[in-house]
Amino acid sequence: MHQLTPRFFTARPIQQAFRACGLSVGLSLCFIFSVSSQEIAEKPAKVWVDSPVQFPSAPAQENLLPFYSNENQSFFIDSKSLAIVTDGSLRYTMVSISKSGAKNVSYEGLRCDTFEKRLFAFGRADGSWSPSRRNEWNEISNKGINQQHSTLAWDFVCETGSIAGNVEKIIQRLKANRSLKQL
Repeated sequence: MHQLTPRFFTARPIQQAFRACGLSVGLSLCFIFSVSSQEIAEKPAKVWVDSPVQFPSAPAQENLLPFYSNENQSFFIDSKSLAIVTDGSLRYTMVSISKSGAKNVSYEGLRCDTFEKRLFAFGRADGSWSPSRRNEWNEISNKGINQQHSTLAWDFVCETGSIAGNVEKIIQRLKANRSLKQL
């Protein structure tokens, strides 16, 4: 005797149903992805434009706030130079003093949204500035002996991709050596 299998239990109609579902799901996904990619392509990429650079006065010893040291040098921020500018970046004067007493001064910028830094100028002994030849923002590294930029960003300035608070709050954290990670 031959048993009859109900039609809805045969393999062929089930395979056809899966193929039909797969085709409709696939077409739906293609449509969704094509709309998304069209929307992305239509949105213009935001082009970063730096705010004009205005160099601060040369740093005075009494305004230097220590924030990072390694075995060779100590790093300070000039509290009078700190500014959040209209492009949303932080500008500041950084001073590094080696164990032997050599001093380097630089005017820099920090972006929390992209975790980048930029060197605008070097300080001269007479208090004037020598503009940097490099005009690029560079990724902040947390590797090697010099971690001053990553320490400044992660511990005192940046939180969830933006500047944490205002200049006064940053200065308070630097003075108290209170990391954002401790809050």
